[in-house]
Amino acid sequence: MAFDQATRNRLQRFVNEARRVLEEEFTRQLQNDYGMDPHAGSVAELTSLRHLDDAQRETARILRDTLAHYTASGEMNASQALERIVREQAFTVLNRLAALRMAEARGLLIESVGNGFQAKGFQLYARLAGIGLGETGDAYRVYLFSVFDELAQDLPGLFDRYSPQGRLFPREAALLHVLNLINDADIAPVWSEDETIGWIYQYFNSKEERRAMREASQAPRNSRELAVRNQFFTPRYVVEFLVDNTLGRLWFNATGGQTALRERCQYLLVRPDEQPQAAAKLRDPRTLKLLDPACGSMHFGLYAFDLFLDIYREAWAWEQQHGPGSLDVSPQPQAALKPLCQTYQDEAAFLRDVPRLIIEHNLYGVDIDPRAVQIASLALWLRAQRAWHDAGVKAKDRPLIRRGHVVAAIAPPAERELRAQFAASLDQRDAELFEKTLQLLKGLPELGVLLQVERELPHLIRQVYVGTGTGLFAEEEQENWQRAEARLRTALTEFARAAKSTYQGRLFAQDALQGLRLIDLCREAFDVVVMNPPFGALASNTKEALAKAYPRSKNDLLAVFVERGLELLRTGGRLGAITSRTCFFLSSFQRWREQVVLGVARPEVMADLGHGVMDDAMVEAAAYCLVKH
Repeated sequence: MAFDQATRNRLQRFVNEARRVLEEEFTRQLQNDYGMDPHAGSVAELTSLRHLDDAQRETARILRDTLAHYTASGEMNASQALERIVREQAFTVLNRLAALRMAEARGLLIESVGNGFQAKGFQLYARLAGIGLGETGDAYRVYLFSVFDELAQDLPGLFDRYSPQGRLFPREAALLHVLNLINDADIAPVWSEDETIGWIYQYFNSKEERRAMREASQAPRNSRELAVRNQFFTPRYVVEFLVDNTLGRLWFNATGGQTALRERCQYLLVRPDEQPQAAAKLRDPRTLKLLDPACGSMHFGLYAFDLFLDIYREAWAWEQQHGPGSLDVSPQPQAALKPLCQTYQDEAAFLRDVPRLIIEHNLYGVDIDPRAVQIASLALWLRAQRAWHDAGVKAKDRPLIRRGHVVAAIAPPAERELRAQFAASLDQRDAELFEKTLQLLKGLPELGVLLQVERELPHLIRQVYVGTGTGLFAEEEQENWQRAEARLRTALTEFARAAKSTYQGRLFAQDALQGLRLIDLCREAFDVVVMNPPFGALASNTKEALAKAYPRSKNDLLAVFVERGLELLRTGGRLGAITSRTCFFLSSFQRWREQVVLGVARPEVMADLGHGVMDDAMVEAAAYCLVKH
């Protein structure tokens, strides 16, 4: 099914209406049940809420801790923070219900959302549970919660009912309204499509909101505006063009053209007689890393997943033909990877594990919008489940996917008291390193991967620990950081557990851990970077920092992202981007063209696409691939 304009319009109407219903519902719940008024920014004392039962009182306390966490940095007032809570709760509920509907369409889940209260799964559950669960609406809510809890084992970021973004649930009338919208015959075909969840993400922020933000200020004023103003879904053919000519081309060259990707990648630009020299050793696919530094719903990663399935199959066949040791693991020596034939009993066991390997080893993404990361993780998980479903692997035989590499670039925690409390549990040097690391991550919500943390880290390590290394990240500093980071991770995890009584402590620890994950990601060397980066003026509060860090690219965000993407690539790696085409002829980009596009890399393919490529983005676009010298 193609996502033509008519289909997208129907989906957009669905998302707009579902958002309206859920936001009105949660605003009412905050006002009437929890003594928190988003419009006035007022919060009643918890002791005054005598009408709440124990479970609701716990939710009321958690909502207050979440509010305190959001306002700790001083960058938003109580009213803005409460609006954010409403928006996040609405988005999470919509995503959860849409995810269940998509899982049903793939045969991964018994009908639970389709047909609402008449869903087969719920009817079966209600018969088994009897009348103990109360009225139909109450029983259905309990049923959905049990489904959420089951899925939370694989996708805690979306389905954990105790997460700050997922505490509220609509009452029966609002829930029925949303279920009716989801089950409208007009949008029934979209639920079996991988792209659907990405379109839901894009349409959650309306065109009117984007327009109002642009009219209020030429440059984005904060991280939310930067995210919302640059949410333009990349069309599938552009995704395929860029991934085919980066990841596809990399594997095509390595195999000497002897790959199924030659036929599969319809946009791979190769001459009919092209026969490159095959590598002496084929790369072990577990060492191949692809990054989307502004990943949104991970649209590039979803298509790359398809290519990786073929790459893994061909790597197995290569090793069978050339023997153990014929796959090159040198890009990742620290991982101590054994040959595939020694890791797996047979080809069937290997192929069963491939979807997990792709998510845990190959696909990386960063976004400054935590909701995008929620969506991207869901999209990749659904893609893996579909791969297993298509291969006839039963649910009980599917490997558990541990944490992937899609990271939210969020502000480090700002609570001074909690920082001091946590530091007191560490030895002096670790406490100093933790505090300096948080300071280093300060610009994260606006900058994401543009924050060059890996450059500053050796300096921090040398300051805190006595190191003798001289390289950018000398071996001793590397080891010091890895050991210290492991201690910090353990301490933060324990702190989050111990701080369960103060929910704010858990949020503090989670945000700090997310910062450590981003540092790890920026220290990787990638083989492929593909992106549809933000473009236009730099956000006012980061302009100075970006101009200093990227003097050759400072006049436009797209140029900065391309330069940063090349920095994160290993030599010979490939970058694919869709951006405005003006960067290739405006004089203001001359230094960028000469010193970055030609100085650091060389262009390999380019498609001049013109207007109307990215939904309502008013830009003439070009898609191109660069190879790093």
